[in-house]
Amino acid sequence: MPCPLARRSLFRAALLPALLAPALHVRPAGAQASGAQAFPQRPVRIVVPFPPGGATDSSARVVADFLSARYGKPFVVENRAGASGNIGAEYVARAAPDGHTWLIGSPANLAIGRLLNPQLAFDPMTDLTPLSLVFTTDHVLTVRADFPARSVAAFIEEARRRPRPLVHGSSGIGSSLHLIGEMFRLRTGLAMIHAPYRGSAPAVNDLLAGTIDCMFDQLPASVGHLRGGSLRALATTGPAPNAQLPGVPTLGETIPGFAARSWNAMAVPAGTPAPLVAQLAADLQAALADPGVLARLAPLGADYRASTPDEMRALMHAEVDLWGPVIRDAGISLS
Repeated sequence: MPCPLARRSLFRAALLPALLAPALHVRPAGAQASGAQAFPQRPVRIVVPFPPGGATDSSARVVADFLSARYGKPFVVENRAGASGNIGAEYVARAAPDGHTWLIGSPANLAIGRLLNPQLAFDPMTDLTPLSLVFTTDHVLTVRADFPARSVAAFIEEARRRPRPLVHGSSGIGSSLHLIGEMFRLRTGLAMIHAPYRGSAPAVNDLLAGTIDCMFDQLPASVGHLRGGSLRALATTGPAPNAQLPGVPTLGETIPGFAARSWNAMAVPAGTPAPLVAQLAADLQAALADPGVLARLAPLGADYRASTPDEMRALMHAEVDLWGPVIRDAGISLS
């Protein structure tokens, strides 16, 4: 089946206009807010819809520190995990549209939630307003160090030779790990079995123990095991080789057109005033251009860059176009 992701895998960061609506008292970093409409009027919550730890949670905390210093008001990270991230996402979607409640979410929470569950209590595409991309990351097809295949082609041959289907683990039904694994299964025709876990870490533990055979994990979550030698990378999923894994090919080199990356982005409730959305997006652009912030984020291993709200909205729609056929053909459902 065709894979359109390759043509849209790179998204440039763009600067927003420096002059925003004066009614919101937009101010430079370090300036004191004044007036009844000044933002923020109280602590700002950044909701992480996943458990603590991992690139999403860590990224939110680094950005929150920058924004706290920028405004002189607390930006507090709050973990609200559950339902593949949709508990936290719905909480933000139902919050007051005044800029004081943010979401840092994934495609499952910000774009394709209704594809996975038509009965979802909120619609990510209409009930949330994107602010900016935060990071993108490749996934990596990983196996244990003692797995006999050392290339994607050999992996496919090994899977076809074995009497039972290989098992690929993920961080949960509908996660990017699951979707990329299903895209791989559909493109290769392999009879693979999906094993969902409550997060990536327990899946990795079972991969190391030999309970499952492979994963399409996010690179930041896998790189330590890969460098330590307990896991081996067969390929990355991005459109080009990843500099963190020199010598590791892309899946597209074996399966033409195969390219998929996951991402995290910030959003606020729909109905947040457009000038305030622009102001908050500019704040995120400042954060993700700050050398100190980038130095703290670098060990996480993702590709950090901001976007405009319009660019983020376009990415959300592109995700729907990409994953809709996979979700339908693989019969993936959270309902």
